[in-house]
Amino acid sequence: MNRSGIFVGIYFILYLLVQVMLFKQLVLFNTTFCFLYVAFILLLPIETNVLILMGIAFFLGFMIDVFYDSLGLHAFSLVFIAYIRNYWLGTITPQGGYDAGEGPTLAVNGLQWFMVYSVPLVFVHHFVLFFTEAGGFGIFWFTMLKVITSVTFTMIVILFLQYFSFDRRR
Repeated sequence: MNRSGIFVGIYFILYLLVQVMLFKQLVLFNTTFCFLYVAFILLLPIETNVLILMGIAFFLGFMIDVFYDSLGLHAFSLVFIAYIRNYWLGTITPQGGYDAGEGPTLAVNGLQWFMVYSVPLVFVHHFVLFFTEAGGFGIFWFTMLKVITSVTFTMIVILFLQYFSFDRRR
């Protein structure tokens, strides 16, 4: 295993531990959740193979499901965004293309690009998760409230971590 693989393994464990030990207990107004583990999939290097990405997403989502007792909801929604992530990256490719070996981070690509990249994927993750949990569109507006407030909370935490990460190139 090379050095970057070791760092990916360490980050995997950190995201999992922070999610189940801190953010599982942090629910605001019984509608707002923070699913920080989504950032682990979003921040993997751009050239990551989609099958490897989906495998990692399934394993991470499965581990979250074990701790949340949620019967595969997190694994399903995380594998779904892992599947569409590379298509979305292809759609929003900057004019000069991506640098080899770089992650889709705020430090590398800037705030505007990062928001265009991450907000739709986090929204899709939360939309799939909460509507699958609700079992359909029967309580549409309450579920949409959970989606929107949770996307906002999750994005604030992701941006906070991106700004205070040690990887500052710009």
